[in-house]
Amino acid sequence: MWYGLSVALCVFDLDHTLIQTPLDLAAMAVDMRALIERAHGVLPPRNERYRVGELIAYCRAQAPALEPAVWSLALDHERRAMDTAALEPGALEAVTGARRAGFATAVWTNNARELTLPALERLGLADALDLVVTRDDMRALKPDPDGWRVISEYFDGRLSARDAVVVGDSWVDGLAAAAVSVPFVAYRARPVELERWRVTPVAHLTDLALLPAWLAAWGNGQP
Repeated sequence: MWYGLSVALCVFDLDHTLIQTPLDLAAMAVDMRALIERAHGVLPPRNERYRVGELIAYCRAQAPALEPAVWSLALDHERRAMDTAALEPGALEAVTGARRAGFATAVWTNNARELTLPALERLGLADALDLVVTRDDMRALKPDPDGWRVISEYFDGRLSARDAVVVGDSWVDGLAAAAVSVPFVAYRARPVELERWRVTPVAHLTDLALLPAWLAAWGNGQP
């Protein structure tokens, strides 16, 4: 638990933000859907693909006995991706620099804790993070904002949305941040996806190593 004065916080997504992995969420969702449909019948048709979080929610509501098998399949996808994980260029500089700029640091990821923590250790990020929030800690995956509840509880009421920022590569991160009124910094996010989901970042970065300077200026009230 975090005690003391109010906290300035920088929250990072993991995959494709701090680390590079070949994790393919679309392929994961295809496999999950196939598993559900084999056991439970065809899902309702729709114009776009089902996403991982939607399939989990469907499972919980319609076929709860299948949920452990669906999570096991997801974990297998994640394990194979984490085996080849590498640091995103500028990631270590971004996290350690955020601390030097006076920010506490956290990871907020939809990945499993059993794979996330060893990867952070192996890649040298663990000691630079104050908190790691994984799907095992949350009631729902991003873009649901429940992970922010976990973060807020950890910082024991010393945290205000106006003193925090979320850094991520996807509209998913942006929607989760917007749901709790936390500013979002987009890192190499696809503009068309941000526009589609009406995500408005406060900044766009193509180089994570520039984040600490941006945080220092933002923390001092500069645009």
